[in-house]
Amino acid sequence: MPIKIPDDLPARAQLEAEGVAVMDEATAIRQDIRPMRIGLLNLMPNKIRTETQFARLLGATPLQVELTLVKITNHVARNTSSDHIISFYENWEDIRDQRFDGFIITGAPIEQLEYEEVTYWDELRRIFDWTQTNVHGCLNICWGAQAAVHHFHGMPKYDLPKKAFGVFRHRALDSTSRYLRGFSDNFVIPVSRWTEVRSEDIPADSGMEVLVESKDTGLCLLDDPKCRSLHMFNHIEYDSLSLGEEYFRDVESGKPIDVPHDYFPNNDPSLPPENRWRSQAYLLFCNWINEIYQTTPFDMTDIGHR
Repeated sequence: MPIKIPDDLPARAQLEAEGVAVMDEATAIRQDIRPMRIGLLNLMPNKIRTETQFARLLGATPLQVELTLVKITNHVARNTSSDHIISFYENWEDIRDQRFDGFIITGAPIEQLEYEEVTYWDELRRIFDWTQTNVHGCLNICWGAQAAVHHFHGMPKYDLPKKAFGVFRHRALDSTSRYLRGFSDNFVIPVSRWTEVRSEDIPADSGMEVLVESKDTGLCLLDDPKCRSLHMFNHIEYDSLSLGEEYFRDVESGKPIDVPHDYFPNNDPSLPPENRWRSQAYLLFCNWINEIYQTTPFDMTDIGHR
């Protein structure tokens, strides 16, 4: 089934060009199906790029998905036009009475700040708490995942000696997990972060299970059933060019940065990268959406009731 997004959202043209099925409001109404309501709290600086990445993965699932773009209420985006934000985003304070089948909280390039130094930390904490009453299933990405396990479970984050940056091999630890159906035993996932959380800090009574990890970059995916959440500490949603754009941006600005690990063929930045993680990204999102579909209440007023 297609994903339902606004007709004039910039992501629509890109998704249609890729063959992703996109639905307009009139068609959605004619199908007379309750769509899966998914919210995306987009904390990334390039909003349009991130919208497209997540809409691409959600649009490949076999269910009708309605995507709502959400922003921190009083935070002003500096890298996306105000017209785009006003046209397509909802303030969280304005939708906090609504319920969602699924909710995604993205990463943000602020992991070197202490959590309390983040200008919107207080509101983000309220959003985390709100997901426990108004959301059936949550997927937290990169810094969003680090912030979630800190908020709910008190897990610290640690500075890395240098940025974990590139495409790293990972392994699935529980092939029976409903979220890892169809996954290979080992696979690659893009990583781009300056900090990490560690498995030894997982509280014994948290009920969390490590699903995916890397010998090079540590924790990757945690199942958190008590909070009805998945925590993905890397950027499985990245498209083929995301790491390269980060690399060339830092090179041009004079920042010290290594060539991303195992990303460019022969480690040569003049060669176009190959996407070797696309299938795992589609699988994870399809499995996550399917799990929500199998367990979410039909009556949305029952969402969040344990």
